[in-house]
Amino acid sequence: MVDTSVIVINWNGRQYLQACLDALAAQQGVAFETLVVDNGSTDGSVDFVRAQFPAVRVAALAENLGFAGGNNAGAREARGRHLVFLNNDTVVQPGWLAALRRTVDQPPGFALATSRVVYMHDPDVIDSAGDGVLQWGAAFKRFHGTRAAEAARSGEVFGVCGAACLVTREVFDELGGFDEYFFVSHEDVDLSYRARLLGYRCAYAADAVVRHHGSATLGRTSAFAVFQGQRNLEWVYLKNSPLSILLRSLPGHLLYTAAAAGYFARLGLLGAFLRAKLAAVAGVPRVLRQRAVVQRTRRVGAGAIWSLLERRWLATKLSEKRFDVGLAGAVSHSDAAQKDAVRR
Repeated sequence: MVDTSVIVINWNGRQYLQACLDALAAQQGVAFETLVVDNGSTDGSVDFVRAQFPAVRVAALAENLGFAGGNNAGAREARGRHLVFLNNDTVVQPGWLAALRRTVDQPPGFALATSRVVYMHDPDVIDSAGDGVLQWGAAFKRFHGTRAAEAARSGEVFGVCGAACLVTREVFDELGGFDEYFFVSHEDVDLSYRARLLGYRCAYAADAVVRHHGSATLGRTSAFAVFQGQRNLEWVYLKNSPLSILLRSLPGHLLYTAAAAGYFARLGLLGAFLRAKLAAVAGVPRVLRQRAVVQRTRRVGAGAIWSLLERRWLATKLSEKRFDVGLAGAVSHSDAAQKDAVRR
């Protein structure tokens, strides 16, 4: 069996694939295969990979199954004992894969590992250093928008960022993979939470560095991104929170939701926010059935989970959202300037 499988999820991302796959091919110190899972692209991605990277396996799906469904399809095709999930709009740095593998190979026996993800346009700024979950029931990216040097220390974190992470196959299979109802957004948080409830631990590998364009497929502060994120965070919260945590956090969760409504209203995205919450409610019967299984099989007490959750919800989310809005504005300004230069 191949030691490690790197699964690159792609949807109409041909412009990113050359740099992504070149960087992967240069990785040393780990025996691995690369598998590109194409989610029904129409931009020639499949033909490009097959022509330019004959050593890369391609799983060409007939339709877009999203991040969750596409990566699950890739996991079924993968041959490795370790599954590494990587976004197509990334360029991994030398030693990245070996650093992830060391994290799960060495004591204390982590089953999941996440990378230090920095921005492509500015590698001195962190996109993600793993995922965290607030006590009031929402997720956040650790160190998002801070200087890369601030995230230089490896250690245990709540969960992985799906843009560049490793999960041992044994644990991934036990968890049943990503929840395909999520389609895209928060499926990595959900997987990590379920792993935590079974007693598995996650590590942040600071020396596993990845440069990332960031939201190349999903889009920054778009209506689609708001809908997916705001619907799926409710499903993560209801599905995975032990009952005592649900009861303890519900007042704060409602306050957080009201604050989020105001925030998205100011961005002109209240409609997408409200549609997301209605869709979340529509999915409650199914999520409750999933919850019954998750809570019946969990092996970790609520107290241990509560201690892992972040209590500083307001400061954490305000910092994250301010950075995202500023980044979106900067990118839009840059795009407009480039188009103006082309017209001239």
